Amino acid sequence: MRMHRKNNLEERLLRCTDVAPVMGVPDRNLKRLLENYREYLDLAAIFGNENPVFLELGCGCGGFCIEYARRHPEINLLAVERMSNVIITALENAKKAALPNLRFLNIPVEVLQCYLKSGAIGRIFLNFSTPLPEKTRERQRLTSPRFLNIYRDLLPVGGEVWQKTDNQAFFEYSLEQFSLHGFRLKNISLDLHKSAFAAENIVTEYERRFSDMGMPIYRLEAVKE
Repeated sequence: MRMHRKNNLEERLLRCTDVAPVMGVPDRNLKRLLENYREYLDLAAIFGNENPVFLELGCGCGGFCIEYARRHPEINLLAVERMSNVIITALENAKKAALPNLRFLNIPVEVLQCYLKSGAIGRIFLNFSTPLPEKTRERQRLTSPRFLNIYRDLLPVGGEVWQKTDNQAFFEYSLEQFSLHGFRLKNISLDLHKSAFAAENIVTEYERRFSDMGMPIYRLEAVKE
């Protein structure tokens, strides 16, 4: 079902440019953009410090990134969401929270390398990415080889990807792909909410809904070698 377009979306987005250094891309042809366009962000200027920068991909309405930034003022967090109709909620909530260590990129994950230099990101969060179980859509999964190549470029050696999902098949697929593409797996949990990581876990609205239904939440950490 197509999401209803939010009222006054363009005007609301314009009021949030102070928390979103990039809104939209200059070319809808992402392949051409990735090949020809570079506008690297000055992360120290954006955040006003040299603290480590983490990245959340597919931040949705911002529940995780806002809470993470609140808990970890020592970390700068960039939250990425390509859908303007979705990210506007995160932008407006972030403005209310007034968190200096949280900023947003309203762009597709595919073109992150147009804006972020190699090795610029210390950790990547993948929280409940769409599983896309159809074989024909494997290339669109955020743990498919083409995306893992992007993560390997953005992360330094020792940088990490933290993934959570409620989908067992997608989790098993991710375990395999990380192992095949230069990542070492650690801290794997087949039931996050009953594990040692539960205490520090930030439970999103989506996560709580499925956990309350008795579904286990799967978690992994993948380290770039």
